[in-house]
Amino acid sequence: MFTDPRITKLAEMLIQNAVQLKEGDNILIETIDTPSALAVELIKAVYAAKGNPFLKHTDSRVQRERLLGVSEKALQEEADLDLIQMKQMQAYIAIRGSENSLEMSDVPAEKMAVYRKIRKEVLNWRVNKTRWCILRWPNPSMAQSAGMSTEAFENFYFKACLADYPAMSKAADALVQLMNRTDKVRLIAKDTDISFSIRDIPAVPCCGNMNIPDGEVYTAPVRDSINGVIHYNAPTVYEGKRFENVRLVFENGKIVEATSSDTEGLNKILNTDEGARYVGEFAIGFNPFITKPMCDILFDEKIAGSIHFTPGQCYEEAPNGNNSAIHWDMVLMMAKEQGGGEIWFDDVLIRKDGVFVVEELLPLNPENLGSL
Repeated sequence: MFTDPRITKLAEMLIQNAVQLKEGDNILIETIDTPSALAVELIKAVYAAKGNPFLKHTDSRVQRERLLGVSEKALQEEADLDLIQMKQMQAYIAIRGSENSLEMSDVPAEKMAVYRKIRKEVLNWRVNKTRWCILRWPNPSMAQSAGMSTEAFENFYFKACLADYPAMSKAADALVQLMNRTDKVRLIAKDTDISFSIRDIPAVPCCGNMNIPDGEVYTAPVRDSINGVIHYNAPTVYEGKRFENVRLVFENGKIVEATSSDTEGLNKILNTDEGARYVGEFAIGFNPFITKPMCDILFDEKIAGSIHFTPGQCYEEAPNGNNSAIHWDMVLMMAKEQGGGEIWFDDVLIRKDGVFVVEELLPLNPENLGSL
């Protein structure tokens, strides 16, 4: 059987670089709505690294049907078993096909809220205790969302996923250092003027690990420091529901007003728990090959010239004390053609209309990263 050499290269990069699998490590490979091609190459790469692959395959249509009728007791029993397995893993990779990103759209919000809360401990263990990576599988559905032919999308997908991450990481060092010595951040864009502190919260580079494609540096705001308004201009899908024109108003860290194309649905999710109305992540995206939204957060949060500002759970690597069953990355694109915008660090303009303007950050601009 012919295997696209790009798939083999991607599998080897995921095992060797993204999760850095070591001899004797256990790794759970979870596939959702995907063909076998990448999973097969991943298993070969795991064995080459002398690791131990464990496999789980799910189908979103089957999962939807189950969620419509499943009891809370059964969900808890499933989560208990999954946590036992996850605690045996040193690494985790999930490949999601997203045949229909809105597959869960008619699962009642109350049922999804229960599901989120019950699965929270499994998610937290995976995120904080394993070396993990999540990625999509290119298919016609994703190509359609991106407004591209299937072949063009596949070419775009592999270019974005197989960027020169070591070189990107080197270029991102200056942004990490700048964020680590920054106190006050201000974001200004159309219908957006929001200020907060990131003082003493570590900045973490993501350049070839955790999510693929990659290309961001993230931290978290001081939990109660956020004041102002932010209007996200990229559409977002959360648990099978699509939202557009999300607008959040903050007072002392808390979302006090939230509107969107589905204001009722938005607020139901933000009412999941107390932490859902506070922010757990602030990140700056700079993958030069991703320039427009396709309603898939693994791509959209890396858009060159974007930021994402995330209601919900913080990461252990950049802790601000916020605890929630949700983690909802929402994207504000700030390139000139997308409405423009400014990022200020301690009253110094560091990026304007999606382009870094301070000397030490110029290597992160698309014309420089795109040649890596």
